[in-house]
Amino acid sequence: MNTPSSVRIGALAPLTRPGWAEAGRHLLAGLELAAGEVNDAGGIGGRPLELVVRDTAADPRKAAAAVDELAGMGVAAVAGEYHSVVARAAAARAAALGLPFLCSSAVLDALTEQPTDWVARLAPAQSRGWRIYADFLRGAGHSRIAVAAQPSVYWASGAGILREHLTVIDLDMGTLAPADVCDELAGNGATALLLLVGHPDPAVPIVKAVRSDPRLSEIMIGAPAGQPELPEWVALLGEDGAAIPFLRYLPERLSPLGARVETALRERLSEAPSFVAFEGYDTVTVLADVLRTHGVDRSRIAASWPHVAVEGTRGQIRFSRTPGIDVWQWAWPPIQVADRDPAEPGRFRILHTG
Repeated sequence: MNTPSSVRIGALAPLTRPGWAEAGRHLLAGLELAAGEVNDAGGIGGRPLELVVRDTAADPRKAAAAVDELAGMGVAAVAGEYHSVVARAAAARAAALGLPFLCSSAVLDALTEQPTDWVARLAPAQSRGWRIYADFLRGAGHSRIAVAAQPSVYWASGAGILREHLTVIDLDMGTLAPADVCDELAGNGATALLLLVGHPDPAVPIVKAVRSDPRLSEIMIGAPAGQPELPEWVALLGEDGAAIPFLRYLPERLSPLGARVETALRERLSEAPSFVAFEGYDTVTVLADVLRTHGVDRSRIAASWPHVAVEGTRGQIRFSRTPGIDVWQWAWPPIQVADRDPAEPGRFRILHTG
């Protein structure tokens, strides 16, 4: 008896440096858990679902080349990716090839240069999440902030969103060392410092420098991109990594499905799953539903985005056209501002929701 041929999905994730490999590991854990459950339930019309994984290493050119390779291998769709600039390269290439791409985690509003039906996204757009973060800052009394930023379309976009709501002082991490950041903060009147930089470097050295400077004991540190979400943050910073508010895309209370998946992800990862792992799980859950309902033809998959109605770990997933967003967007996933409890850095505190 012949084994039925598999239905293939390409999976993109940053699994090696300079990509944020820990985020990639959580994303892949979610993708693989959902794929395993799909196969345990009979696969796609009796055919096993197979993930073809490619490491992007946070390199847009590597991601575009992976999309080319996966398209040539006959995958039905591509899924995943964490880094926004990398996802943008993957989305552009997928759209050009007529290959459906369901983006898991990247938030950059301009995921494509022009409207396309080939791309859909689960993560909230940066303009929404970072506006909620700005609302939190203002509510906490921070109207004048400093941003330590590296050159990047993603960081520049985030700073622009913050600038619409707050007075922003730019600290160019292309020229400043962590000690220089402390000197700037000591004299510029900002009450908060936001880390718009890569992890672990230079984010971790900046936090250590600020936390150890007695002049800056009243300065709040924030990380809207979510660096403190993952366990590596605590491993590198300990108590210094607590009380740093960040954005995460989880509901205040998980549904029964979300709670079950959380338990399974914790077992797979041997640590608490991040929101990125849930995004990975939801990505494959959506694609499996589309493949069962509409088949493996790429055009039919792309045409199905507006008809998706899938119960995910974080709520009902539906895609729509959102003003200013040129891909099919889940509008909107739950958004929290949270931090790690200084008394117990392994525990999160929800500070604000949107």
